[in-house]
Amino acid sequence: MRRTTLVFTFLVALAGGAVAQVSPETLKSLSTPDKVETNFGTLEFRDGAPSRGTVDKARHTLDFTRALDAYLNGYGGASAYALGAGFRSIGAEDNTVVIFSELMDANSLFLTPNADTVYYMAAIDLTNGPMVVEQPSKGVGTINDMWFGVDLRYRVSGARSW
Repeated sequence: MRRTTLVFTFLVALAGGAVAQVSPETLKSLSTPDKVETNFGTLEFRDGAPSRGTVDKARHTLDFTRALDAYLNGYGGASAYALGAGFRSIGAEDNTVVIFSELMDANSLFLTPNADTVYYMAAIDLTNGPMVVEQPSKGVGTINDMWFGVDLRYRVSGARSW
């Protein structure tokens, strides 16, 4: 009898004073299988306890998932930092709007540029307090934080309110 079955039987005995009849299907559904096929390999168990290889696979998968999460949550901030540094390198200090004179193409050093959009943008420094930003009429765009999340508290003049 598997250890999980013994524990279950013991708990039933404590709860009711007598051992209830449990079907083999119920016991099987409550027990840990000896092997589980996953996207990251076969996980093996003995009496419900993972093998050393299973523990290593699970740890590796957690490490990979956390690293991927850190990358996906970090590259937006790294991109925004690089944009500000790039603007300053051409003499456009913070709070200065940069208007691109040419459309972007495959040679542009941006993560996701559109090839048919005239871009204008700025790195806004709010360390001295809030700032009013006036959007040109018929200008289409967003105001993003450093992580490229649109802050819905902003209301762009001339644009539809969110």
